[in-house]
Amino acid sequence: MSFKDKFEAYDWEEVKVSIYSKTAQDVLNALLAQKRTLEDFKALISPAASHFLEPMAQLSRKLTQKRFGKTLQMYIPLYLSNECTNICTYCGFSLDNKVRRKTLSREEILREVNVIKSLGYDHVLLVTGEANQTVHTTYFKEVIELIRPYFSQISMEVQPLETAEYEELIALGLYSVLIYQETYHKEDYKKHHPKGKKSNFDYRLETPDRLGQAGILKMGLGVLIGLEDWRTDSFFTAAHLQYLERTYWQTRYSLSFPRLRPFSGGLEPKVEMTDRELVQLICAYRIMNEEVEISLSTRESEQFRDHCIQLGVTSISAGSKTNPGGYAVEPESLEQFEISDERSPAQIAAMIRERGYEPVWKDWDAVFKP
Repeated sequence: MSFKDKFEAYDWEEVKVSIYSKTAQDVLNALLAQKRTLEDFKALISPAASHFLEPMAQLSRKLTQKRFGKTLQMYIPLYLSNECTNICTYCGFSLDNKVRRKTLSREEILREVNVIKSLGYDHVLLVTGEANQTVHTTYFKEVIELIRPYFSQISMEVQPLETAEYEELIALGLYSVLIYQETYHKEDYKKHHPKGKKSNFDYRLETPDRLGQAGILKMGLGVLIGLEDWRTDSFFTAAHLQYLERTYWQTRYSLSFPRLRPFSGGLEPKVEMTDRELVQLICAYRIMNEEVEISLSTRESEQFRDHCIQLGVTSISAGSKTNPGGYAVEPESLEQFEISDERSPAQIAAMIRERGYEPVWKDWDAVFKP
């Protein structure tokens, strides 16, 4: 059994109607509940909940500090390659986007690592396009072995792999994997992924199951907000998270909320999400789940990120470059998407301290690893 079995029991339109039918009383019931259900989550992300944003924010802040204290984990992406065999309508690395392709060599990776370490980081997120002939498991193994002496935590956001491949990478020190479904709307998914291995909706949907079976310490979920109705997509993300927590209970989980950002020749969002609505979503997830980690990237503006760190966010990136070689090797190469918050890690850390929080550069020390 996998999440696919549960997913197929839902009907997108029925879920959407149910969310939009929630009332103010449903929202109040969700806020007062001792143990919240997916029906409560529907209420918290519904239009009716927009009038309850202040009590939602207060409760979200309280629950976050109860579980995580006043800390924010700092991380940074390291883009290894922009080679990709997929066509994705929203991505700068898409196969049909005519740009110069590059995959970093060992020497170039170390040059990037030196800059990242000088910024203070001990947690790195490895990112590539999806090109199985170039950036494959053998390449990932070599990279992890190369950079492992420099970082306490190594995470990855790459193409979906098989369970045995994840097991090999975990044995070498892989800590976390981020795998975004992009959208749970199956028909729209096909429209945005017309070519390449990523066009296989079911294979991607079952990737978190393979990660759980491999024993990953932490995995990240999310959708690309703007491809479809954000409320319905968020419900399916919450349902997926609930299934995974119950099935692979030894794994930790995180959520991200990437909103569609411009790239060269990019896609306009089908559905716009306001800042206020994103605050509502962050608070809804925290109220629903006190344990899940919540990440906010440099896609978002300075003002928004400064505000949201007090509402439920537990990790934040800073100084990010979204192109291979962006820190030292080729700073001007094409980015996967445009960032919004361009402040340095030191500036972000200072902002965090000014608000009474503590920036954390690594999650745990290797000596404490089970």
